Amino acid sequence: MEPEKKWYVIRTIPRWEKKVVALLQTKSIDHYCPLNKVTKQWSDRKKVVFEPLFKSYVFINIPKDLLWVVAKYDGVLNYIYHEKKPAIVQENDIDNIRKFLNEFTDVTISDFDNAIKVNEAVIIKQGVFMNYKGIVIEVNKNKAKVNIVSMGIVLTAFFDKKNIEKL
Repeated sequence: MEPEKKWYVIRTIPRWEKKVVALLQTKSIDHYCPLNKVTKQWSDRKKVVFEPLFKSYVFINIPKDLLWVVAKYDGVLNYIYHEKKPAIVQENDIDNIRKFLNEFTDVTISDFDNAIKVNEAVIIKQGVFMNYKGIVIEVNKNKAKVNIVSMGIVLTAFFDKKNIEKL
């Protein structure tokens, strides 16, 4: 009889998610690394790339007796713990992530406490105003209105929330 498998989350070395996935494939270990389809903007072109949705995390579906074998693989730092045990992720949570990524592209993840608020200082991450700092004066569903002080004048523009971050 085959031992019961459960989903666990391993933490990888930063930017090693795809390398760890390749290693898991060679070892025939069931895994899931959700990839997000993202459009990147360079000064001369746009390119669609696939990035891990959860930076430095990969889900694995293994029996409990393989936990410490996988923990020793190159690129694996540790498991995510809950109550001093490797955290178990429910199968329906994995299915929900898969469904969500099939439905949407350019998904961003942020902590609920990290929501952008009025009067916060932010920095622009993309576009003509990249690396400019400003103050949020209005927040809508997907956009934020930001005042940018530059060259002795105040510029006000709407930015996609995904293109700004708190300072």
